[in-house]
Amino acid sequence: MDNASTMQTTTDIDWGQTRQVIEAAWDQPSLRTDSSSRAAVESVIAGLDQGVLRCAEPAGGDWQVNEWVKKAVVMYFPMREMKVEEVGPFQFHDKMSLKRNHAEAGVRVVPHAIARYGAFLGRGVVMMPSYVNIGAYVGSGTMVDTWATVGSCAQIGSNVHLSGGVGIGGVLEPLQASPVIVEDGAFVGSRVIVVEGVRVGREAVLGAGVVLTASTPILDVSGDQVVEHRGVVPARAVVIPGTRNKSFPAGEYGVPCALIVGHRKESTDRKTSLNEALRTHAVAV
Repeated sequence: MDNASTMQTTTDIDWGQTRQVIEAAWDQPSLRTDSSSRAAVESVIAGLDQGVLRCAEPAGGDWQVNEWVKKAVVMYFPMREMKVEEVGPFQFHDKMSLKRNHAEAGVRVVPHAIARYGAFLGRGVVMMPSYVNIGAYVGSGTMVDTWATVGSCAQIGSNVHLSGGVGIGGVLEPLQASPVIVEDGAFVGSRVIVVEGVRVGREAVLGAGVVLTASTPILDVSGDQVVEHRGVVPARAVVIPGTRNKSFPAGEYGVPCALIVGHRKESTDRKTSLNEALRTHAVAV
């Protein structure tokens, strides 16, 4: 099955049964060539493409990684064959099809933006020349600005702004690893890098050039005592790049960290709140 010829409907799929087939094929590779296994994998990718399934999803105030969905994505790659795809004067040679039906989905895609089949784009998403990989989820009203990249399985909320050159990392394996999560209303400044499953809380602001990995110290210096976070940017935090001194055998040197210098105010007008945060804390975007 190929999405270029047939858009699979997912409304009547028994996802519990599909999960059982996926788990069996994962545990017994000899089953992966069976038509039932291939059909189950294709169904999962169609579910991801339509936003019916997600590689990770909110659950009780936290996030749950759906390992069985990621297993289907991993198994999908070897099931595909290389093929040529023509897009106007451009030619691609890849195993994966491109995402289609943007007009029906209410998505604006500017040349040369590319989203792979199996990625979900919510209504009102704008893709400037940028890239969204398979398994990713991009919520409604989000801007993916020029040369921004959204990696495999990354979860981007609604009304997020990914500024120019932002790099959102992807992850397929290990299966239990959480993808990068950027929650609703966050603003991610130019050339920011977020990788290794870091979670950016709702309405947070990341200033230009912030680099966040799982081990990056995120230091809240907005109060009397420094508070250290790792892997999570709190909701509405305003973050800028920073350094802190660390002793090495050869001497003391500054190593990268991220500094929380303030917080966005609760506001029904998120645009105004964002502008105030940027002005108040002199955050470069």
